[in-house]
Amino acid sequence: MKTARKSLAIAAVLPLALVACNSSADKAVAGDIAAQDRDAGASLQSRDKPFDETAIADFDEPWAMTFLPNNLLLVTEKKGALKIVDPQTGNMANVRGVPAVEYAGQGGLGDVVLGPDFAADRMMYLSWIEAGPNDTSGAVVGRGTLNCAQPMACTIEGLDIVWRQDPKVTGSGHFSHRIAFSPDGDYMFLSSGERQKKEPAQDLSNNLGSVLRLEPDGSVPENNPFAERGGPAAQVWSYGHRNILGLAFAPNGNLWANEMGPKGGDEINLIKRGENYGWPVRSNGINYDGSNIPDHSADDGFQKPKAFWDPAISPASMIYYTGSLFPQWQDSLFLGALSGEALIRLKVEDQNAVKADQWDMGARIREVEQGPQGAVWVLQDGTKGSGGKLLKLTPKDMPPS
Repeated sequence: MKTARKSLAIAAVLPLALVACNSSADKAVAGDIAAQDRDAGASLQSRDKPFDETAIADFDEPWAMTFLPNNLLLVTEKKGALKIVDPQTGNMANVRGVPAVEYAGQGGLGDVVLGPDFAADRMMYLSWIEAGPNDTSGAVVGRGTLNCAQPMACTIEGLDIVWRQDPKVTGSGHFSHRIAFSPDGDYMFLSSGERQKKEPAQDLSNNLGSVLRLEPDGSVPENNPFAERGGPAAQVWSYGHRNILGLAFAPNGNLWANEMGPKGGDEINLIKRGENYGWPVRSNGINYDGSNIPDHSADDGFQKPKAFWDPAISPASMIYYTGSLFPQWQDSLFLGALSGEALIRLKVEDQNAVKADQWDMGARIREVEQGPQGAVWVLQDGTKGSGGKLLKLTPKDMPPS
């Protein structure tokens, strides 16, 4: 059976110095900190929102967004459309040249990210799901050049696939397929879900259940931790992951990830080279059938989450906030929560993340992004007329621009 704390609403793990210990005294301290975090968490939901929400546009199952240098916005819709949006007016148009996608379950068109040299080469990246043989499917990442004859008339040209999940498997869940470039622009990091198969996350013969590190063209860096093994293992930066839907770099190069747990046990992790994060051997949640999964423990040999939630919030996106519009929020992680219907903030303190705020948004939040002037932008999960709104969050009572 799970320990009593597994049924509590919110729990936290220890800072690094404490996690490394396993004496009875250390475990007592761990319980005290977890209890303090639960007490703090109980008050997070009740706080007034310090921001105003402005509805800008409506979408059909939006999944990701990114701002262009001209302050226009690209938004993916899961069924396979890429929209270019004027965030001042809400006007939008379809971008041409988008690939056909396998739309089923959690799959479809996914992330959209600008390349590190976009201002010079107009290279952009998309992730999506492609079908395979015998009712299989898998995520892919492609890159191409965004050419715009006019600001709202754009086409992706020369789109080439630079990465594939290996192997393709049956089912339509846990693709992950988030993209993040390192701050220096030298490397592309990808999240590759374990496709609801569990065991592949501990098997380096595939690239499922992992965070991957590639060159921008999809080639494998020679100094990756498992490069000498060749094959899919050469791509792996960290493994033992379930379903990472949020990747965000801090300016100092630390890579943060949020991860959907099973029934409970959603996580915030600091991603480190070559490390194993424990799924499905360890989790702070339980299986959906009610069967037990051992908790993370100080002596289990796996990397521990910096924070976790039980019951689940279903984190679906994440940014590291660096803007000036909300100066009190600098060096914070912002998460969109699906089942939690919330926007969540954690304060980053070096290599730790501390829960700070959880605002009830009254809708499933699929995506979070920082705007060019420091506003926080969120996409609701849903269809037109039933969620799917793009919201701009600005400080409460700020004069309109």
